[in-house]
Amino acid sequence: MSEKWTPDSWRNKPIRQVPTYLDEELVKSVEQDLTGFPPLVFAGEARNLKKQLAEVSAGRGFLLQGGDCAESFAEFHPNNIRDTFKVLLQMAVVLTYGANRPVVKVGRLAGQFAKPRSADTETINGVELPSYRGDIINGFDFTDEARIPDPKRMLTAYSQAASTLNLLRAFAQGGYADLNQVQQWNMGFVASRPQGERYSEMANRIQDALAFMEACGIKSENVPQMAKTDFYTSHEALLLRYEQALTRVDSTTGEYYDTSAHMLWIGDRTRDPDEAHVEFLRGVGNPVGVKAGPSQDPETLLRLIDKLNPTNEAGRITVICRFGAGNVDKHLPALIRKVEQEGRNVVWSCDPMHGNTIKSSTGYKTRPFDRILSEVREFFDVHAAEGTYAGGLHFEMTGKDVTECLGGAFEVTEEDLSDRYHTACDPRLNANQALELAFLIAETLKDQRGESKVAAIAS
Repeated sequence: MSEKWTPDSWRNKPIRQVPTYLDEELVKSVEQDLTGFPPLVFAGEARNLKKQLAEVSAGRGFLLQGGDCAESFAEFHPNNIRDTFKVLLQMAVVLTYGANRPVVKVGRLAGQFAKPRSADTETINGVELPSYRGDIINGFDFTDEARIPDPKRMLTAYSQAASTLNLLRAFAQGGYADLNQVQQWNMGFVASRPQGERYSEMANRIQDALAFMEACGIKSENVPQMAKTDFYTSHEALLLRYEQALTRVDSTTGEYYDTSAHMLWIGDRTRDPDEAHVEFLRGVGNPVGVKAGPSQDPETLLRLIDKLNPTNEAGRITVICRFGAGNVDKHLPALIRKVEQEGRNVVWSCDPMHGNTIKSSTGYKTRPFDRILSEVREFFDVHAAEGTYAGGLHFEMTGKDVTECLGGAFEVTEEDLSDRYHTACDPRLNANQALELAFLIAETLKDQRGESKVAAIAS
């Protein structure tokens, strides 16, 4: 590294998207408490994820990264964790079949408590208050008391993250993730869909494959891999005081890891290579995601990649592209060509959510499902044209039956939005919309595999 890195060297850099705490001594006390708490994840787990992402970057896997826009203290409940985990498993089974490759499962869970905002304040009915920045910082209620940043919220965030991780590990390793059981969940989804015939065909083929494996003696009772799964956590590394307090030296390698999550990402608003968030993440060994929006230029992206990954380690960097439907071919090809030309190892992932946010006629912030799907298709098409690998999907969803995004198989209309609009920040896909998206992407991946085989035979 050209400059000496320490866990607190970010404090000497310009920083964006941070709260102004009123009691600095209390902040220091909370940070000191957190430094003495056990790690939430372990360095070896983060290294395992990095190895799996290296396979994705080589075209031998697919990254599925999804979960809540912003986790809520009030919605913390085992059923909510279970339902989100369940949908991600269902999506992974469908995508594994479509891609014919292993799917790396990473949740936006157990730490996604902070959110960047477009302005420091918001005004409602002539009253101006600090913006809501996520439950780890302040409260959602539009009151003076709730909007004051409270450092003690970091302790609550840690506690809920620890409990969430404990439950996720139990689900992933305790039989809940059994492949046959997950596929039975998919069959339930298929039976109730308007497009049931198309989805049912794919689901039946998956079930036939499982039945064939069982007939050959490959079943969860004697092949533990069928009953267990690897599941990782991630969040945006936004509140650096919290991230630094949970950074530890790995006893086996002597390297630093941020033990708040297996994977961290830098948002589109905090990715300046000369500022604090990049400075912090360049020194920890975790896999790192980098959001790339329409304002990202190829030279700055390359500089950012090199600062975060100077040894060009495969699996270290995931570029999460968020341009909006209709804009992918305007921005993505130049980024791909620059990164490929310079030989950098990255995973290319698509975030079809953040560039497709609109305001409905009823006043709700929402995202049309057809625009989400359109951006995903454009992302795959561009990579196919460039001869590169579209390796991942990054999206916001919940296992709950919310009405926040328009469209989908069971059409959510603008009038429906008010029925179950529960998000504290951005609109999320509900369980049915998320699984529908997985089936549609699986069909795209399957079609591309067919085209690749035809091209290989022709050559």
